[in-house]
Amino acid sequence: MSRSVAFHTLGCKLNYSETSTLSRVLEAEGFVKKDFEEAADVYVINTCSVTENADKECRYIVRGIQRRAPNAMVVVTGCYAQLKPKEIAQIKGVDLVLGAAEKFNLAAHLKEISKGPADEGGAKICSCDIEEVAGFHSSYSVNDRTRTFLKVQDGCDYNCSFCTIPLARGHSRSDSIEGVLRNMRELAANGTKEIVLTGINLGDFGKGYDGGKSKETTCYELIKEADKIEGIERIRISSIEPNLLSNEVIEFVAQSKRFMPHFHIPLQSGSNTILGVMRRRYKRELYADRVAYIKQLMPHCCIGADVIVGFPGEGDDEFKETFDFLHGIDVSYLHVFTYSERANTLAVDMKPVVPIQIRHERNKSLRNLSYQKMQYFTEQHRGSRRKVLFESAEKSGMMEGYTDNYIKVQSPYKAEWVNEVVEWGI
Repeated sequence: MSRSVAFHTLGCKLNYSETSTLSRVLEAEGFVKKDFEEAADVYVINTCSVTENADKECRYIVRGIQRRAPNAMVVVTGCYAQLKPKEIAQIKGVDLVLGAAEKFNLAAHLKEISKGPADEGGAKICSCDIEEVAGFHSSYSVNDRTRTFLKVQDGCDYNCSFCTIPLARGHSRSDSIEGVLRNMRELAANGTKEIVLTGINLGDFGKGYDGGKSKETTCYELIKEADKIEGIERIRISSIEPNLLSNEVIEFVAQSKRFMPHFHIPLQSGSNTILGVMRRRYKRELYADRVAYIKQLMPHCCIGADVIVGFPGEGDDEFKETFDFLHGIDVSYLHVFTYSERANTLAVDMKPVVPIQIRHERNKSLRNLSYQKMQYFTEQHRGSRRKVLFESAEKSGMMEGYTDNYIKVQSPYKAEWVNEVVEWGI
């Protein structure tokens, strides 16, 4: 009798693409995929460790599984599993912890392990030092045919003072261009209309380890080749560091028919003082130049930014610098993160510490600014017609989609519009 498996994903789009690939691997091995809220034989939790809440949520999810299916096998993988395997192994109900190097060997591990007695305690850990993690595992998400997140790069060689990702995912490494194109052709054949190229440090594409050989290619080369794939109507770049976003990439996207006029560019702070202690590789002036050049070539382009509030040393003056900087440049929306202390990072010991309440107030202030900016960006396009790719989900008789430049729209549900690009009046 076939065993059943259910997956739950925490964190970034890269995690979602990897979970989707793990699901397909297990289904090919004969597992029956179940919804996570259903009873299953095996539960796999793919964790994140960017925020403190992701760690707590993992414990909460395991408790829920124990109530629902006390005899089920529970596997925890992902960034939290790489960073704190012993901590996870002590969570009652967890049977197997897979670090970064073992994640994609999930099927083999499930053949070798069985549910142990509840009173034994302590899960089996399969992990290694992150410095030993090499090689690239391609993956992509297929929740519906509309939009797919395609992983093309993993790991990071930057050591920003607040970030645990290099500790959790290892050195920067990439797929080959041909590997990416092969996946894109496969997705096109399956009816996918939009691909989002994802990575931990996407602009670093081409760097890394491939059979021990360093590859000599670039993100720009990948973009040029991806643009030629027939059958994929829309391609987005998920996120790219401002110091790696070159003029040639911006210029190529501006004239491309497949790459959407939409960039997401992490900022983190609008204060050069804070950018310095964060160990970011640019100053705010470079960020402003990138935004200005994009808008010069593509006035209609949507630009998103990541910002961290409450970083150690961020006083009222530094926060005002960030607020005023973001208010003054032509970005369209913000993803705002409240700084939380992470073990084994340089920032964890930095002073002065910003009180939690002030961190939350600053977060709210920037989220309000983001709302205003997105409203302004949308109003600029009011009365124009843009191409919208509608998604399959039906919510109260309505369907949603995004314009090429990432404005969210709603329409009464029409089955014939699912996964179709439709001319739409904003």
